[in-house]
Amino acid sequence: MQKPNTPTRPFSAFRLFLTGIVMGIADLIPGVSGGTMAFIMGIYEHLLSAIKAFDLNMLRLVGQRRWGAALSSIPWGFLIPLGAGIGAAVISMAQVMRYLLEYQTVYLFAFFFGLIVASILTVGATVKWSRGTTAALVVGAIAAYFIVGLVPLKMPHDPITLFFSGAVAIMAMILPGISGSFILLILGQYAYVLDAVAELNPLPIFPVALGAAVGLAGFVRLLSWVMRNYHDIAVAALMGFMVGSLRKIWPWKEVVETALDRHGKAIPIVEQNVLPNIAAPEFWLALIIATIGFFLLNAIDQLQTGANPVMRRLRWRRGRPQQPQRQDWQATS
Repeated sequence: MQKPNTPTRPFSAFRLFLTGIVMGIADLIPGVSGGTMAFIMGIYEHLLSAIKAFDLNMLRLVGQRRWGAALSSIPWGFLIPLGAGIGAAVISMAQVMRYLLEYQTVYLFAFFFGLIVASILTVGATVKWSRGTTAALVVGAIAAYFIVGLVPLKMPHDPITLFFSGAVAIMAMILPGISGSFILLILGQYAYVLDAVAELNPLPIFPVALGAAVGLAGFVRLLSWVMRNYHDIAVAALMGFMVGSLRKIWPWKEVVETALDRHGKAIPIVEQNVLPNIAAPEFWLALIIATIGFFLLNAIDQLQTGANPVMRRLRWRRGRPQQPQRQDWQATS
């Protein structure tokens, strides 16, 4: 008898590997959700089912030392090629992202800003709006705006902080439209973790990975229940969080306070957002890059759903209309 939490639809290993590459690249970019890419590539429901296979029954089999039965309860044929693709993309692209973050910050953050604004609109299209959902959006936005202002630009990188950051980031990463890298960015861990991955340094990576594993194991079932019973309010609150957190992604900043790192290099400790100089060529290039990011994510969403709010206004009709996120969460409950 087949387990109910095991994916039934076959996928080729090559397709899963390519899907993993797409998800891995997305997971490196604040504003792009690996969960969104999984949905766009048609494996999202199966991914949640595969994660839920790591359940109490599997732990019971391990405790009884029934290794064969425990291993056979996990869809390794699905997870291994997918995980290999994610890992390959993260390792190969980390150096590129680190360079852009250090030397092309304004342009990189402009691209992120466009992606995140587009993500807010695409996620909002799945919500049935009411007074309650609007209130959840406003509360989430206000809370996030002040929270990201309280988070120091230079957070500690001790194992406990990294563990917590990994747990919170993976919870966001599994949500369509919510970026785990974005969470790491507002927690002040994105550049540090990116450096560790680029240098293949296991010491910082281990607590982040451990936190991610713990967060994922405990969050998938809770998330399925919340999204099934309070979908619109939960998504509206998450949208508000994304709106308020845009404060952290604003491309133009002024350094107020710096400190020397262990290499003797000055790093910003306190920054404040400033208005750009619209007469500068840098502003217009950044605006173009932000616009590209905005329309890129909307185009991807349109190809999958056929109902992207921005593309509908532009009268692009490709794809078939559906309500993707809502259907997925109901199917995986």
